[in-house]
Formats: sequence, C-alpha cells, structure tokens
Amino acid sequence: MSTVAVIVVTWNSAPVLPGFLATLPDGMAGLDWRLVVADNDSSDGTVDLLRALAPAATVVPTGRNAGYAAGVNAALDAAGEHGAVLICNPDVRLRRGCAERLVGRLGDGTGIAVPLLYEDGGDAPHRSLRREPTVLRALGEALVGNTRAGRFPALGELVTDPAAYRRPTRADWATGALMAVSGECLADCGRWDESFFLYSEETEFCLRARDRGWATRLEPTAEAVHLGGDSRVSPRLWTLLTLNRVRLYRRRHGALATAAFRAAVLLRETSRAVLGRPAARAAAAALVRPGALRATPGP
Repeated sequence: MSTVAVIVVTWNSAPVLPGFLATLPDGMAGLDWRLVVADNDSSDGTVDLLRALAPAATVVPTGRNAGYAAGVNAALDAAGEHGAVLICNPDVRLRRGCAERLVGRLGDGTGIAVPLLYEDGGDAPHRSLRREPTVLRALGEALVGNTRAGRFPALGELVTDPAAYRRPTRADWATGALMAVSGECLADCGRWDESFFLYSEETEFCLRARDRGWATRLEPTAEAVHLGGDSRVSPRLWTLLTLNRVRLYRRRHGALATAAFRAAVLLRETSRAVLGRPAARAAAAALVRPGALRATPGP
C-alpha cells in the first residue's frame, strides 16, 4: 500500500495541535503515512511545538497568513505524489482506524471520502453533508431555517436525514475538517482555489471534482471529533463565510441568478439580525456594501 500524506494547515494552532498529534497513531493505524504541515506564519510557538512533538514531520513555512487553500497547496507540493492524501484541520481528533476506512472508500468513482464527525462531547454525528447551493435552497433556508429546509432536498442545502449518516451517502460537498482525497482525483482536479482565503474552498473543490466525475461520499464507519471553530459567534468570520458563499455561487452562475442568490442570503442574514444576532448583522451589512464580492477579505 502506498504512503498516505497527512496534510495539515496551521495558524496559531498551539492549543489544539497536541491533541491532534496524539490521535494520529490510532487514527492512521493500518496505513503507512507521513505528516506534512504547512504553517501560515504562526506567532504562538506552533512550529516549535510541532518539531518537538513530531520531529519526523515535514514543516512547510508559507511565510505569511496565506489562507487555508494556499496552505493545502503548499503542503501538497511538499508531499509530492501519493496514492491518497488526508487533509485535516488541526482541531480534529481521529478515532481508531478512521483513515484506513476513509482511504478504503476511495475508488470506483469516489474521489473524496469524509467521516462521521462528532462535536466534542457530542453523541450524535454532526450534519456534515451538503447539497449544491441554489437560489431555492438559499430562499428556503432564509424562510424556515437550514434544519427544517434540509428535510426537503429542493429547499435546503443541509442533509438532515439521519439515515444518510448511516450509509455511504453521496453528497455534492461536505464539511472539509477531515477528508481523504485520491491521488487520481487530485491529479485530475488540480490545486485548491486560493482566492478563497477561508471558507468555501472545500465546497469549490468538491463541486469541481463532481463536475469532473468524482463523487464525495461519506464513510460511516470512519469517525472523528471536530472541536469546531468560532465562525458561529465571530461576526468577522461569519461575514467571511457568507461573502464567500455568494462569491462561489457567482463563479458558477450568471449575473441574474447570482443577484437572486445574494438577495436570498441577504434575507436570511437580515432576518437573523433583527433577532439580535451580531454576526448576522455584520454579514448583512457586508452583503450590501459596494464591491464586497470583488476580493476575499482576510482576517
């Protein structure tokens, strides 16, 4: 079996990195693997900690806070050709045998495999599967919320059916905290899109892979814990997530459809801003700002 490259992007990740590294031996059990970490100019001792805890790892300093996709590309460049890669956030915790089951799911048209993700301390799997964004789905989520809209495939992006998380379900895209990607899929699809500084880069890659005939599929026997980020509570990060959703839609659709999608997303954020949610208020203000979609704002 060929070596699997474990690709990780860090930026001030010292608080979460030791836990990730501690789970790697069990999580990668049964595979020959090597760790490749791209560091986006951390200032909290992440690189020193990494070299102390994982001296065999390949460390790639990007020299700047280049964004997640740029970090993935830098690590992939350093890793070279592999039969498969495992792209991980440093705040995931792999359960035993997770990677071997993900890699085993690749092939027969499946280019991307994702695990069941659990929140820290949670018993139920996180709803990590998604449908392609559409105007109708954005409107459905604006009017009734993403969970209720997700019960109806035409009206919601989020896959909510519990049965979908008990079988090898195919999805248009999935949460990118942890995913295995085949070498063939990577070679066919090319580099991750660095114009998305953070958020939507995994959506863009999964949709591009699907367009080229590669499926994204859940492997329900592979499990991991995702500690999660602060996009839910940070107005700055939620704004970035929201703008990038619209930017990605614009890449794939015409001006009229994009205007309708942007209006539906604005309706969602405005309605939540009225309920007193600061992150939604910031996102709504950004959506109506002239030139907001011209470039991806970094932190």
